Amino acid sequence: MFQDWIGRGNLRQDVVSERLIGQFRATLPGLLAPAEVPLGLFWTLCPDALDPSLLGRDGHPRLGVALPPLPLPRRMWAGGEIVFDVPLVTGDVVERDSRIEAITEKTGSTGSLIFVSIRQDYRVGGERRLSERQDLVYRADPVPGQAAVVYPVAPDLGAPVAVMDLPSDPVLLFRFSALTFNGHRIHYDPDYARNVEGYGGLVVHGPLQAVAMMNLAARVLGRSPARFSYRGQSPLIVGELARVEAYAEGDGLSLRVVKPGGPVTMVGRAV
Repeated sequence: MFQDWIGRGNLRQDVVSERLIGQFRATLPGLLAPAEVPLGLFWTLCPDALDPSLLGRDGHPRLGVALPPLPLPRRMWAGGEIVFDVPLVTGDVVERDSRIEAITEKTGSTGSLIFVSIRQDYRVGGERRLSERQDLVYRADPVPGQAAVVYPVAPDLGAPVAVMDLPSDPVLLFRFSALTFNGHRIHYDPDYARNVEGYGGLVVHGPLQAVAMMNLAARVLGRSPARFSYRGQSPLIVGELARVEAYAEGDGLSLRVVKPGGPVTMVGRAV
């Protein structure tokens, strides 16, 4: 089902401007590793800016416009992988080639799931600077009265090689949404987040947590990672205490965002 959507996508252009770099740094103070263009800024480039008439109930483009008309309404950014080839620099004119790579239907503990993988290549002058795979997952609305999912407490991994606090507040979430042109209402509309999607409050963006992990990895490695992968584990609600931890693992680092005394919200790996 929906296999005829594989390969569909678009080409967009944008500029790595000094204004954009300044706003990204101002939004994420203390989280970014030293670099001319901060790691993660690419997520602010080439946004899908559609007319309001083409948006769905959640503020994202309506299903059937950019993505297939899936029967499940709740969208989550499940994870992904990024290959960093050449760093972006100020003034780069970036072309993003975005294509649907795979659509997979599965059944999980909470019911039916549909995963959509999107491949995005960022090029400057025809040269690829980075490539990423985004994994989105769609699921059904929560059932009224259904018991909340209980996530396990984070396992003890010993002493991390580096730790960084991950603060969150509504202003941070709003500014990150604005920078990335992310209209998902779970990040700024608390009534929608609670009453429609069943969260405990505003949800901290998966990409924001991933930006924190990849930048902590860069600080530990002393360079930008060549490859970085990440996957969501549980929701992080605005205002909850959380920190980013890095652990030595083989030729790279394992990373996680974790609530002290609580569950892991995202895991990652950098080499």
